Amino acid sequence: MQFASASHSSVDMNQILKGRRMRRNRASDWSRRLIRENDMSTNDLIWPIFLIDGVNKTDPVSSMPGVERYTVDMAVRAAEEAAELGIPVIALFPNTDPDLRDETGSEALNDNNLTCRALQAIKAEGFPVGLMTDVALDPYTSHGHDGLMAGDHIINDETVERLCRQALIQAQAGSDIIAPSDMMDGRIGGIRAALDNGGYENLQIMAYSAKYASAFYGPFRDAVGSNANLKGDKRTYQMDPANTDEALKEAELDLNEGADMIMVKPGMPYLDIIRRIKDAFLSPTYAYQVSGEYAMICAAAQNGWIDKDKAMLESLLAFKRAGADGVLTYFAPELARKLNGK
Repeated sequence: MQFASASHSSVDMNQILKGRRMRRNRASDWSRRLIRENDMSTNDLIWPIFLIDGVNKTDPVSSMPGVERYTVDMAVRAAEEAAELGIPVIALFPNTDPDLRDETGSEALNDNNLTCRALQAIKAEGFPVGLMTDVALDPYTSHGHDGLMAGDHIINDETVERLCRQALIQAQAGSDIIAPSDMMDGRIGGIRAALDNGGYENLQIMAYSAKYASAFYGPFRDAVGSNANLKGDKRTYQMDPANTDEALKEAELDLNEGADMIMVKPGMPYLDIIRRIKDAFLSPTYAYQVSGEYAMICAAAQNGWIDKDKAMLESLLAFKRAGADGVLTYFAPELARKLNGK
């Protein structure tokens, strides 16, 4: 093939390309599928769900279109749906009654709290679905922070002691994966020791190793009812969005302390962190596509600015491309239905 250039000279494209035409492999659907480097399956999904008190009801989260809070009996049905769709794990997050919240988050240590009741009810059905539970105090504290406070200061070591007790209570109720999201120093080692000493040495820990002090958490805090309670911010324990080397150190510490899996949160703004952690440690690594990321895609789609289905899949593929082994995403049931042709 030849064509005339702007200077009227003849250009031989075959000579220029020397046989290397990248578009050959993109020419048909079957070929694009054949050479695809990354793909999504239901095995890559963790579905976060929100819990509320009551019976036989759901409550929509206004800032997260399509997402609802579930009473325990409805959470059982959600777990059944996850099993039918092939989603391996659901993650439970409670919206605790304000009357049960206090300065020390004492409801976290109640073995009959909302999370524990949901664990027990779902486990009783025997669904082939793993249950992951959040270990942190913010769903239970009146001040909205993940730890105990002395004045305006989040105290680390006393918080870790309480988190160890919380993790053990969740293990006894039936949790399969303990997921500490608090970002206190030393909490993975403390929780691992508490679980091992309590006879739960085979229980997995997924550490929120690189959890950033992000602006993308707002809808989640609405969903669990902590937004209005939060006093100040969480920058003294969650990571500075400007830092990357620090994330590697956090991941290294968590793995050395006994974490089985590590997580980066949020997801899309931190793809570089996912890649660096995966390359550095070759350990199971997960991304949390957080509430703000989800809400932005849904809002843009509702306004007709983007194609929701395409944006959903593209955003999730980005995590796999960056090195994530799986993704916590509120799109999980919707994507799983599409992957299953439902």
